[in-house]
Amino acid sequence: MSRFVETMVATANAGGRQRGMVTGEPREPVRRTWFEVHQRARRIAGGLVAAGLEPGGAVAVLAGAPELIAPTVQGVWLAGGSVTMLHQPTARTDLAKWAEDTLRVLRMIGSSLVVLGEPFDGLASVLDEHGIAYRAINDLLEAEPLAEPVAVEEDALALLQLTSGATADPKAVKITHANLYSNISAMIERAEFDVESDVMVSWLPLFHDMGMVGFLTVPMVFGVELIKITPVDFLSGPLVWPELISKYRGTTTAAPNFAYAIVGRRLAKVEDDKAYDLSTLRIALNGAEPIDPTAVRTFTEAGARFGMPAECVFPAYGLAEATLAVSFAPLFTGLTVDTVAADPLEADNRAVPVAEDDPRYGTDQVRQFAMLGYPLSGLEVRIVGEDGTVRGDREVGEIHLRGDAVSPGYRTVDGPVDTQDAEGWFATGDIGYLVDGQVVICGRKKDVIILGGRNVYPTDIERAATSVPGVRAGNAVAVRIDAGTRRERFAVVLESTVAGDAEAERALANEVAARVRAAVDARPYSVVVLPKGSLPKTPSGKVKRAATATQYRDLIDSRA
Repeated sequence: MSRFVETMVATANAGGRQRGMVTGEPREPVRRTWFEVHQRARRIAGGLVAAGLEPGGAVAVLAGAPELIAPTVQGVWLAGGSVTMLHQPTARTDLAKWAEDTLRVLRMIGSSLVVLGEPFDGLASVLDEHGIAYRAINDLLEAEPLAEPVAVEEDALALLQLTSGATADPKAVKITHANLYSNISAMIERAEFDVESDVMVSWLPLFHDMGMVGFLTVPMVFGVELIKITPVDFLSGPLVWPELISKYRGTTTAAPNFAYAIVGRRLAKVEDDKAYDLSTLRIALNGAEPIDPTAVRTFTEAGARFGMPAECVFPAYGLAEATLAVSFAPLFTGLTVDTVAADPLEADNRAVPVAEDDPRYGTDQVRQFAMLGYPLSGLEVRIVGEDGTVRGDREVGEIHLRGDAVSPGYRTVDGPVDTQDAEGWFATGDIGYLVDGQVVICGRKKDVIILGGRNVYPTDIERAATSVPGVRAGNAVAVRIDAGTRRERFAVVLESTVAGDAEAERALANEVAARVRAAVDARPYSVVVLPKGSLPKTPSGKVKRAATATQYRDLIDSRA
């Protein structure tokens, strides 16, 4: 039995009898202890083994209800299999196309079985029509419990995590039992968790690594109390998040930057200073997308009225290829911003620090990045230049990782692909630098906009755009045009409630162009204003830059 499964089973039979998971909020809350979750998982495991699941077999899961997903994924692990959370269709999804993509994913991961649960039970007929075998979770819960976990080695696959890319070209990150155990143990250690008193509150999707690993696997394996709702619950009423933190005395939560921006604005409009009690919150992890200091400040200033300590903000860096977390900021320090001179950063790949109030530098002459902390135990980080040499402190290059949590490779439609070089290093594709050992991210290598020899990072453009009133927070994207040519330019595509009003659109576009010009000393080729819900996004809510450029290319040209 792997250390990962051994720890999970031991927890269920010990502390898991007292602590557990609350689901069904905010309408019909139900609490089950981790021991009760484990008993349900044993039944699912028994059903899977009886259905022919072999050790190492891949099981695809299509469910949205956390109370079903938790015992299902544990049941797969107890049965010796690996879990893949399938992309979930929405009301706008073409189900025939979705079924074709699902078949490609199943072939890629080597699975012939989908485990189906709420709220996707109604898709059974679609699966039948396309010849996709499935078993209902509710049926598996009626099976005879598995007596003992199926023994697997440390290098056996536990997760095949689909990446955020389009399902038309799927790719799955291979996460082993050893990868999982290393990373979740390191997170518990660095966050100084007290499993008996900490309470985790999350709405993160369980088909994304931060939700699945950080806010289901961690509490389930170590027996931490978890309050779990769905992304739909959050998006339907974002203030349910602070409401649950208040109700359950939550100590730990996490979200991408855009969610903190949304909740910060909502909290600022609440008139009753006693509507929430956020004083228990010690970790509000901010990760999965670039951190905007303005959004963080909005959140902490609004939260202060409800007793929330500003130092609970917990910047982090992670990616699926490292299982989840790469670095955590020091506890109880809040957000620390590194302010650097723009010219040496963009022209010479050097992060030269300057004081925020230095009168020699205007706002367009500095760039600000969040300090994302030190690598977790078992992980090494280095910065590599374009010439392949390892860079020094405050020298910008590509971030490479090595360690126990780093995935051994991918499964793709064209076969397996290694992630690591001969020395075990993984090239992340992220551009950044180190400051006394702390990680700083500037952007993605593929997204950097090259203008007259300057490396301009899309996040600087996007922050300037979203600072304009009328632009939806987290819904502005800078896209490259004619990338790699001497004519390389960029456009800004954004969402706003003024979309459809031609005069208001023009005024907003002009203001955005002026604000961007002032921030990065370059004017966008065009500014496109779209209605809410138009930008293509990943399952975790991040805007897709390349897909935006492709989808709206004609509009970009017409607005130039």
